[in-house]
Amino acid sequence: MSLSRLRSFSSSSEGPSERFTAEEEKMMAREIRLCEQAAREAVAGIDEADRILMRRPDRAERTRAGAVDRLEEAVREVSKAAKENPEYKEWARKANGAWAEAENLRWRLAMSGRRIAHGEARKLAGPFMDEEDLVQEGYIGLLRAAKRFDPDRGIRFSTYARWWVRAQMTRAIDHTGRPVRLPGCAVEQTRNLRKAMKRFESMGVEYNIADLAQEVGIDKERAELLLSQGSTISFEQPVDDGPRPRPLDRFLSDEEAAQPDDEAISAQELGRMDAAFKDLLSDRQRFVLARRYGLDDGEFRTLSEVGKEMGLSRERVRQIEREALTRLRDQSGIRALAALARRAAE
Repeated sequence: MSLSRLRSFSSSSEGPSERFTAEEEKMMAREIRLCEQAAREAVAGIDEADRILMRRPDRAERTRAGAVDRLEEAVREVSKAAKENPEYKEWARKANGAWAEAENLRWRLAMSGRRIAHGEARKLAGPFMDEEDLVQEGYIGLLRAAKRFDPDRGIRFSTYARWWVRAQMTRAIDHTGRPVRLPGCAVEQTRNLRKAMKRFESMGVEYNIADLAQEVGIDKERAELLLSQGSTISFEQPVDDGPRPRPLDRFLSDEEAAQPDDEAISAQELGRMDAAFKDLLSDRQRFVLARRYGLDDGEFRTLSEVGKEMGLSRERVRQIEREALTRLRDQSGIRALAALARRAAE
């Protein structure tokens, strides 16, 4: 339900979000707890709900968010059961009403932190994920924070939500915004290393990898590994491939070399041309063009070379070539003839 509301919210033109004081945040969080408790009491004692609420939670369900998810599942199951058992209808109505109120309050609390999502998106936007997409991820982080927020821990919701927003954004960048996937902790550590580099540079202080690693709180080897990710690689850098490493450019394709597709198309077109020549040119004209332009073997020949093969002068070969080319130029339907010849051959 929250994600569907998020999609509709992102495409709407709502005004600025509500901004609550610390005391208002606590009051709203406590009201959310009361609504959840009312929903839980409404479904308590119903078998379909008890099976969900009383089951042994796995590790992921032992958090507050896991308990809220189980409660939502229980309310849905009671609503389904009420369609077949009229005795459940009143309890289902109360549970759904309390749950809807809790969701509404949770939504208002989450959206009070919209400015956090926009601010963090501006910091983290890059070439692989733009600001708008990161804002949407930030809204999801706000909803996660609202579901987990404890008003009795003495911390502002805005402070608590910022960490969830950043976690959601960095996870999105890790999963969809990088050509090479890295663990979420590695993404954060890499970002902190680069921040430390900028900080040292702005202060005019010389630094090395060990200084950066100490600043971030990781070992030197890990810092070197993280900073090497995404760095530029020289084409002359050796690549370990067998006993004799070769440079990277030896493994790249040669753009000037003939491609298999191009060779196949060329051979097909030459075959069609040869079929069309038989209908347009004499044997002598076909021979001159074939030898001059290498239509048979791919080797071009001079007028003198063709003349020696035919026992003709260089000028006579030129005349025959001109006559053949003129005839081909005047015949606009050469491709149609080639198609007809191909069909006839088939």
